[in-house]
Amino acid sequence: MSGLNAPRLPSDETGARGGARLLRLLLPIVVLAAGVTVWDLAVRLNQIPPYVLPGPGLVLRTLIADWPVLSASLVTTLWTTLEGFLAAALGGIALALLFNQSKWLEYSLFPYAVVLQVTPVIAVAPLLLIYLPQETAVIVCAWIVAFFPVLANTTLGLNSVDRNLAGLFQLYGASPMQTLVRLKLPAALPYILGGLRIAGGLSLIGAVVAEIAAGSAGAGSGLAYRIAESSYRLNIPRMFAALLLLSAAGIVIYVLLALASHLLLRRWHESALGKDN
Repeated sequence: MSGLNAPRLPSDETGARGGARLLRLLLPIVVLAAGVTVWDLAVRLNQIPPYVLPGPGLVLRTLIADWPVLSASLVTTLWTTLEGFLAAALGGIALALLFNQSKWLEYSLFPYAVVLQVTPVIAVAPLLLIYLPQETAVIVCAWIVAFFPVLANTTLGLNSVDRNLAGLFQLYGASPMQTLVRLKLPAALPYILGGLRIAGGLSLIGAVVAEIAAGSAGAGSGLAYRIAESSYRLNIPRMFAALLLLSAAGIVIYVLLALASHLLLRRWHESALGKDN
């Protein structure tokens, strides 16, 4: 009938999905290219000196020239970020499991986790640097910032199990451990992975804040110290190069965690199935 649309063929759907993926890839690149072009034109046309605003070309040349120093600082910052992230992930998930098994424990400790979250880490970092070794204090700062999202999301996921499925497990006489392993943890996995994606970026922020508060030079200095050092010396191109590395590191961390989440959920959870359809 002429009034009805012809059914879409599988090849048409495949082409549409491919076009959507290509568009999602190209649009951010186009926006980035436009932003860099505007930045370069603004610097050239207004003849802005490099110590005020360096052009993108100068930043790139500085990144290449100072790569030995900046790359070593990047490794230091990333290592601190990884240690803080792992501590937050393990601690947050473990404590959420304890909360799920004991409501008294949750009611007793969760408010203090909230207090830890809402306290600005920039105010806590100087105190930690007094009472702890510098490397430990920096890791603790990264942990403080990243801990709460993992704890809160995991707790929410464990408490959001379908009541009908929980009743079915109880009806068949499942033990609390069987219910936890076979029902609650799989159901909470999307929440846990969401918390980990948030914690990855926050652990980098915590590491940077702690490094700025520490403000120490040496072989173990991170990118945050290089940024502060560049600002003191008015070496603005190096500051921009270090900022570029920090941004790239944050993007890579998020992409890796998002990819891991997608691979774990792609075969069964709606949040990942929708990306393949």
